[in-house]
Amino acid sequence: MLKYQQVRPAANVLGRMLAEVIAGFEPSWADAHLLVIPVPLFSAKLRQRGFNQAELIAQTALRLLPSRDRYSLQKDVLERSRDTQSQTGLSPHQRRQNLRGAFRVKDRDKISGRDVLLVDDVLTTGATASECARVLRRAGASRIWVATVARTLKAEPQAMHFAPEENTSMTMAAHG
Repeated sequence: MLKYQQVRPAANVLGRMLAEVIAGFEPSWADAHLLVIPVPLFSAKLRQRGFNQAELIAQTALRLLPSRDRYSLQKDVLERSRDTQSQTGLSPHQRRQNLRGAFRVKDRDKISGRDVLLVDDVLTTGATASECARVLRRAGASRIWVATVARTLKAEPQAMHFAPEENTSMTMAAHG
């Protein structure tokens, strides 16, 4: 609804849900200051839509957190450097292929040695989160968490497997 029908007030509801997810993870972060990075849209898609749903959701969530001083929203550090086809209808393998090389870190100094919370709206196969995490890790991020407000479910239960690079710490959370 937010993404395709441009119902922007939905970002407030989804942001509140994301704030609950983030608050639940705070004990595992100890006193770390996290960079919050929304999954970016390709520039043409951003112009067409007029907003990045992951960014709106992250902004709302951070505003609602009592411990918001622990977080720094970094919306211009990670960029989608090339357009990709819609992931809808693609197999997990096709999704990974579609996203390979689609993201880049614009400023490695902002990422190096930092803990990152990657925010997206929906987790389907995890291909987007995995590719973003791979790029962030290569740029020097210490630990990466992924938070979404929703995840898609198949009719049959399925397990998700991520094969992060060595010494990568990545935890995922979804609300609902």
